[in-house]
Order: sequence, then structure tokens, then C-alpha cells
Amino acid sequence: QVQLVESGGGLVQPGGSLRLSCAASRSIFSFYEMGWYRQPPGKQRELVATITNGGSTSHADSVKERFTISRDNAKNTVYLQMNFLKPEDTAVYYCNAYRKIGPARYDYWGQGTQVTVSS
Repeated sequence: QVQLVESGGGLVQPGGSLRLSCAASRSIFSFYEMGWYRQPPGKQRELVATITNGGSTSHADSVKERFTISRDNAKNTVYLQMNFLKPEDTAVYYCNAYRKIGPARYDYWGQGTQVTVSS
């Protein structure tokens, strides 16, 4: 059973920074890709950023130049550094990891961490 545990959320003022962490219960090399998603109040979950097991990254246009995804393989942890936060970044942030076995995809999710950007 794979467990993903997020931490680092909280309340921050506009323009501030937060770093989210996602600790996995197994080697993150076993996942084809890991990523961060978010779900703003009353909206659908959306992709924020991804990182492959080879280290390639992708960020949503809405967070480019402000958010950075990274990984520490020794700690089995993926991070999301969030700078210049805006009120519209307020959401529950979820860590995702998936494995590919043949054509099948197996997704794993964390429990989510709340990020609130408000003055």
C-alpha cells in the first residue's frame, strides 16, 4: 500500500511563499511521474505541476514563474515551492503519484493540504 503524506500548507498573505512537501512511503523511483493538483473552493481539481522519474518538469501556465516542483530522491519526497502567492491560489493541494504497468495506470493520492492566501 502506497501512502503519500502532504505537509506545509497554511495561511499566507498575498505575495508570500509556502513550500509544500509530499513524502512517499516507498521509493519515488517506482513512480513514473509525481505531481501536485489543487482544488479551489467550488471548482474542479486541476493540475499544477508534474515531475517525471527522470526529473523532467511541467507547470501549469497559471503558476509558471511562481511555482517550482522538485524532488529529493534520498528522502522520497516531492516539493512544491510557491512564491508570489495570489488569492486565486487558495485551494486544497493534493499530491499525486502514478505507476504504469503495461497500458494500465495506477494512481495514488495524498489526503490534501489547505493553502489559503488572504490578507
